[in-house]
Amino acid sequence: MVIIIFLLFLFLSATPVYAVCPACTIAVGAGIGLSRYLGIDDMVTGLWIGGLIVSLSFWMAISWRKNKWLIAGLMFLITMAPLYYIDIIGHPLNTLWGVDKLLLGSFAGSGLFLLSIKADKVLRKYNQGKVFVPYQKVILPVTLLFLGSLVFYLLTK
Repeated sequence: MVIIIFLLFLFLSATPVYAVCPACTIAVGAGIGLSRYLGIDDMVTGLWIGGLIVSLSFWMAISWRKNKWLIAGLMFLITMAPLYYIDIIGHPLNTLWGVDKLLLGSFAGSGLFLLSIKADKVLRKYNQGKVFVPYQKVILPVTLLFLGSLVFYLLTK
């Protein structure tokens, strides 16, 4: 009963979040699940994990009114520490350029996701604050992460 009351309280006290659209975050999360299910290289999976971490961090930063970079750093630690602890990160045979593939992919994915946010802002600036195409805020990060996935797939093939 306490859990139900707590969840009801959370639901009723929710505030709107405007950082990164929910559809984009869901698309990134689906990409992670799909890549692991299909047995795709950790480099590519890491790319999507990094994108998801940035997206969720920006959501939390807006709703909690805290520093988005601090939250992103904490999210990376919360995500990567358990993966290191259970030997998913740090395996000597799972590296590219001497860096763990999952970790390298996560940083690359974070960078691509941040680039997509910047690209959206630039495109809106040149179009009087309006999007060029519907769902532009979804299309940009998913496209950049997909292209990054393709590049890393070819690098690790």
